[in-house]
Amino acid sequence: DKEVRAIFLRLFAQLFQGYRSCLQLIRIHAEPVIHFHKAAFLGQRGLIENDFLTKVLNGMAFAGFVSERGPPFRACDLFDELVAFEVERIKAEEGNPPKMIKHVRELAEQLFRNENPNPHIAFQKVPRPTEGSHLRVHILPFPRINEGRVQELLQEGLARSQGAPPATRGDKKCVVPAGPPVGMFACS
Repeated sequence: DKEVRAIFLRLFAQLFQGYRSCLQLIRIHAEPVIHFHKAAFLGQRGLIENDFLTKVLNGMAFAGFVSERGPPFRACDLFDELVAFEVERIKAEEGNPPKMIKHVRELAEQLFRNENPNPHIAFQKVPRPTEGSHLRVHILPFPRINEGRVQELLQEGLARSQGAPPATRGDKKCVVPAGPPVGMFACS
């Protein structure tokens, strides 16, 4: 699953490399508007006649992509790093499948770590009881819960959580790296 996602992440990073250099922030409205220069992007990459990329850039999904990822100050992620810093690596791996596969596996591992930041807190499935297990005599009944002890544990947990900082996963906002200019990616 993560390797397939990593392949698509690489594909879109390669497809949209240099897109930030074609963004223009218009501040004449109360809310800034972000405009993407499609002709400049396609022209500088030598892809004006490419029907696929033209249709992708004209689609609603790309418009959402620009409005979400266009602001120059927001939380950055793995895609931003790929577009800005991994340009040369992706280009160098085009003719070398083993290196490309290695990079895909590294990206898949990063995606996995992003979704599972605490791998030691994994939930295990409890196996179903076997047939007839309820008929066994040698199994002891489940012990009664001590209500007083439960209340003590709850009070201890509340006391600890009140003194601890809030457990929110804050995405730190930063200036999004622009990466190399789009003219560097002329395709044949």
